[in-house]
Amino acid sequence: MSYLRVKVCGITREEDALRAVRYGADALGFLLWQGSPRAVSLERAAAIAMTLPPFVWKVGVFVNASPGEVEHAARVARLDVAQLHGDEDVELYRGLSVRIMKAHAVSGPDDVEEALALPADVMPLMDAADPVLRGGTGRNASWAHAALIARARPAILAGGLNAENVVDAVEAVRPWGVDVSSSLEDEPGVKNAKKLAVFFAAVEPVRSVRRE
Repeated sequence: MSYLRVKVCGITREEDALRAVRYGADALGFLLWQGSPRAVSLERAAAIAMTLPPFVWKVGVFVNASPGEVEHAARVARLDVAQLHGDEDVELYRGLSVRIMKAHAVSGPDDVEEALALPADVMPLMDAADPVLRGGTGRNASWAHAALIARARPAILAGGLNAENVVDAVEAVRPWGVDVSSSLEDEPGVKNAKKLAVFFAAVEPVRSVRRE
């Protein structure tokens, strides 16, 4: 049996961060890319991160930031993970002080091959394709192709997850974790307390599942 991790992304407010943790979030994501409608300043992310319990992972989301910029942000905000959502060469980031996740749009066999070719210490995040927003679109990744990745290595499933479909998604893909954002919001970056509660209640029955 393996425990399903849940990451709540697009955090911009302390109250949303603490509420997500109370409901059971294992990780929180901060959009440190100003092209996102959920963008947060590095200083704000650092302030929120300081309020979190020690075992909650803090994930900085970047789009084509340089390794130096990522390292600086990691130290200021005490990040545990850098999630790369652009066209980065992951080899340039593997020596940083944080773990690396690499987002991959998953819609076909070529995407599966690219995700499986990532170094073993880089975790794939399987998302829907969007060259502009780079995530948070509310659209699903291809679960059938995502399942091929998750069967071969630990991977995170993102893209259009909500309280109504998360159980089906987990059962279809068997991911190491799930990443949820837009379905929990009143507006970009502002989480809804009831939606958070409903999502965590929905996902709870499948948080311990057998992954072949």
